[in-house]
Amino acid sequence: MPLDLPFQTAKQLAAAVRKKKIGCLELLDLYLKRVETYNPELNAVIATDIEGARKRARAADRAVKAGKKLGPLHGVPMTIKESFDVAGFPTTWGDPAFKDTVAETNALVVQRMLDAGVTLFGKTNVPLNLADWQSYNEIYGQTNNPWDLSRSPGGSSGGAGAALAAGLTGIEAGSDIGASIRNPAHYCGVWGHKPTWGVVSPKGHRLGNTVAYPDINVVGPLARGAEDLEIALDAMAGPDEIDARGWRLSLPRPKKSRLRDFRVAVLRTDRNAEVDRAIQGEIQKLADFLAKKKAAVDDKARPAFDTAELLDTYIKLLRGATSARLSDEAFAKAAADAAALPAGDKSYFAQMQRGNSLPHRTWLRLDERRHRYRLAWEAFFDDFDVMICPISMGAAFPHDHVDPRHERTIAINNKKLPVVDQVFWAGYSGVAYLPSTAVPIGQTADGLPIGVQVIGRQYDDHTTIAFAKLLEKEYRGFEPPPAYS
Repeated sequence: MPLDLPFQTAKQLAAAVRKKKIGCLELLDLYLKRVETYNPELNAVIATDIEGARKRARAADRAVKAGKKLGPLHGVPMTIKESFDVAGFPTTWGDPAFKDTVAETNALVVQRMLDAGVTLFGKTNVPLNLADWQSYNEIYGQTNNPWDLSRSPGGSSGGAGAALAAGLTGIEAGSDIGASIRNPAHYCGVWGHKPTWGVVSPKGHRLGNTVAYPDINVVGPLARGAEDLEIALDAMAGPDEIDARGWRLSLPRPKKSRLRDFRVAVLRTDRNAEVDRAIQGEIQKLADFLAKKKAAVDDKARPAFDTAELLDTYIKLLRGATSARLSDEAFAKAAADAAALPAGDKSYFAQMQRGNSLPHRTWLRLDERRHRYRLAWEAFFDDFDVMICPISMGAAFPHDHVDPRHERTIAINNKKLPVVDQVFWAGYSGVAYLPSTAVPIGQTADGLPIGVQVIGRQYDDHTTIAFAKLLEKEYRGFEPPPAYS
C-alpha cells in the first residue's frame, strides 16, 4: 500500500510536483499544517521562516508552469539541522551564548540543496554543542521521539530524525562525528548516510566564526528512503570553491545490482560495547535473509586490528577534534585530570580528558594508528563489499539529562551500562573515514525502531547506499510511527 503523501520519499514528492499532481505551495502548506499540529509535542522543528518559504514555493510553482528545467528535488519541503548556517536564522548549536548570532550566508550544503530545488522552511533541534545522543538545550528545549515521547530521538541530529519520521518535512541534512546522523536514523526508523570524510564540504556548518574543517566530522543526508540519500548526496557532495580549483570529486558507482552479488560481513556485538539481544536478533534475521538471497555472508570475518585499541584511538581523536571549543579553564582542568589519572585507567572520563588535552606529538602517533586502521579496512574490503553492524548498543532510551554525560547509564540485556560505551559503534568506521549508511531493519518487542549501519570501503558511498536501496525494496521499507500516520 502506498504511503500517505506526508510520508513519501523526497523523490516521490518531487515526481508529484513535476507531474503537476500537487503544487509546490500546496505541498509546503501540507507540511506546515503537520508542523502546526504535531510539533508542539515533538519539538523537532525549532525555527521557521514561513513567509520566506511560501515565497520560494510560489516561485517554484511558476517555474513548473513555465516548463523550466527543474532540479531533482524541486518543490520538496526541507528542514535542516540547526548547526548549519542559514541566512537569516540563528546558528547556536544549542548554546545560549550564541542565541542572537544570525547567519548572513548559507552553508554550502544548504545552498546546494536549494540549488537542487528544495523549499527550505525551518531548522531542527540539536543538543548543546552537538554532543549527545539526545537533543535538548536551554534555548529550544527537549525534542521527543515520535515512537515514544518519553524517549530520545537521538542526537545530535535528533530533531531531523524526529521530523522525518513524523512526516513534518520532506528531507533533511545532519552532521556526524559520533553517530550524529546514524544514531537518530536508528532511533527514529529513518535512513541516514555518513559520507566518507571529505566528500561533502562542511563549509558553513560551524559555531561562531570558526572556518576550519574538523577531523572525523562529516555532513550528510537523512531521509525516508535510500534513494533520497543518493539524490541528496549527489546534490551536496564536492569540494568548496577553493578546493574546486584543484580537484573534482568522482565517486565510483556501485558495480553490483542484486543482493546475491554482494559479499557481506556481519558483526552483531563487540566486547567493548555489548549490544542488546533485540538488536543482535534483528541483525541475525537480516543476515539469514541475505543468505537465502544467495549473498555471500560471513559472520566471522573482521578487519585486522584490535578493537580496544581502535576505541582508545577514536575517543582521543574525537575529543581532540572538539577540544578547540573548550575554555582555557576547561582545558587546564582536562590537562590536570589527564596528568593525575593512572595510566591504566581506560574509563571514558580518563580517555576524554586525555583527548581534550592531547599534545600534538601524541596526536600524530594516534593519527598514525588511524591510518593503519584505514589500511586494514582496505585489505578487508578486498574480500567484502560491505559490513553490517550495530549503530548503537540499544534502541531509543528514556530521556536522561544527568550531567555529566559519562555518568549516565542505559539498560542493555538487563544490565546498566555506561551510555558512553556506545561511542564505539560510531568510531568503528568513523575514525577511519569510511562511509556508513543507516538502514531501518526492524523493531523491538515494544515497537521501537532498530537500524543497522552498512559500512563500505573508503569512497564507496554509492555502494553502501545501493545496498541500502536493495534492503528497502526487498526487506523492509519505511513505516511511520502509528500516532502520526
